[in-house]
Amino acid sequence: MSKRANKLTAEDLAALVEEEAPEAGVPVRPVEFAELDAGPRTPARGSAAALGFILDVPLEVQVVLGSTRLPVRQVLELGPGAVVELDKAYADPVDVYLNGRLVAHGEVVVAGENFGVKITEIFSEALDGE
Repeated sequence: MSKRANKLTAEDLAALVEEEAPEAGVPVRPVEFAELDAGPRTPARGSAAALGFILDVPLEVQVVLGSTRLPVRQVLELGPGAVVELDKAYADPVDVYLNGRLVAHGEVVVAGENFGVKITEIFSEALDGE
């Protein structure tokens, strides 16, 4: 084979085809690839143009007020009007998750007749994938 790493010359291909004779008359020929165009340069990481192709990808957003652990007996006793005490205090921030990953903290707000979350802190390392 040629001394160049990972590249076969036409002679190398011909030698391989001759060494590995096809069975039952199956025709074998070298593959011809078209030259690749370098194309447009990739936008810089983090730029709006670099993210344009994924802007419509849906993400699961969860806002967690708190949590608790209950034995099955207590869960089965829950009914309308039952109060479940959570592990967070009234003024504590809520956790905001994207696809199961904690990415921010926020505070609950009321917008008209709906609840919302005002983001107070974003964890940049969570968004950077670290």
